[in-house]
Amino acid sequence: MVTYQSYGIPRELVERIKLKLKDPDTKDRVKQLLDGVTKADLQDRVKVKSLLSKLTKALHEPVSDALANQIVQMVIDLKLDPNNTFHLIKLWGIFR
Repeated sequence: MVTYQSYGIPRELVERIKLKLKDPDTKDRVKQLLDGVTKADLQDRVKVKSLLSKLTKALHEPVSDALANQIVQMVIDLKLDPNNTFHLIKLWGIFR
């Protein structure tokens, strides 16, 4: 199974973000940023990098360029379809 750690994404970052997403206002901001995102968007490196930039600003979690590239690569490799429930469950499982 693919894990975020295999892409070099630190567990501490994931835990901080999970904690921040428990706040309803923060969660709503993130949902608004991701509203309308398609599978094609998540396969476009430029769009994923742009989304990541917006999300890190909304969450006040700056990431280095190297880490951003690792996150972008993970999203592209997973071939996520945000309209496919199975894909969302798979993603949830990765970050449990």
